[in-house]
Amino acid sequence: MIRGIDHLVIAVPDPDAAADELETTLGLAATGGGRHAGSGTFNRIAWLADGAYLELIGVDDRALAERGPIGAAVLRTLDTVGAGLAAYALAVDDLELTVAELRANRSPISEPMPGSRTRPDGDLVAWSIAVPPRLGLDGLPFLIHHLPTGAEWEPAAVAARRTQRHPIGSPVWLARLDIAAAEPAARAADHAAQLGIEFWAVADLAVVELGPHVIRLRPPREMSHPAVLTLDAEVEVPRTADLFGMRFDVARVELPLPAAR
Repeated sequence: MIRGIDHLVIAVPDPDAAADELETTLGLAATGGGRHAGSGTFNRIAWLADGAYLELIGVDDRALAERGPIGAAVLRTLDTVGAGLAAYALAVDDLELTVAELRANRSPISEPMPGSRTRPDGDLVAWSIAVPPRLGLDGLPFLIHHLPTGAEWEPAAVAARRTQRHPIGSPVWLARLDIAAAEPAARAADHAAQLGIEFWAVADLAVVELGPHVIRLRPPREMSHPAVLTLDAEVEVPRTADLFGMRFDVARVELPLPAAR
């Protein structure tokens, strides 16, 4: 079962510099990250209270990055627009079962593939993903399941992130992702055929609720940026920032935040 957005893959030339900018401009601290062994990429991670996270990802070996679907999507974004949302992942409980059911219904999604990242402290973070034929803003999200072990995904670590206070002054919650789509209804149909996700569509807007998150597909003419991310936090006034080729809107909410997925 798909439980919601797992993370956003935000391509940046320098993840460390991007992490500093994210904290200075929006008040979100990137406290995780590491290197993807054999994949040519490395990242900084800003954890969110609902279980999702923002991944600021860069490339340190182009030849290796080109070989993998996520690395290739990151390179495509860096090469074409300099920075931006390269892809995003949806969290699933049982990846093997979900993929088997999708492929039985003729989805072209890949078989599950393992992945890993080494933290600066040497701890290995591991997961499995399944990807559609094309990732990115003009494609579809991929599916992921994290192994519930280690310093990042053991139950205690996940629980601690629910109350993590960022420099903004509170935990931060992912509420909505808006993506520019030339034909929202057609893109929604692709989600249904390849991922089993049913959007509802009204005119040029396609919307789906996945767990605590809302995803909207909207015409480019209605979008200030190719991707707009709405976050919730306990701030005095709402704020907006243009970062990494995206727009970040922070909406004011009162604590406690809703229960995490």
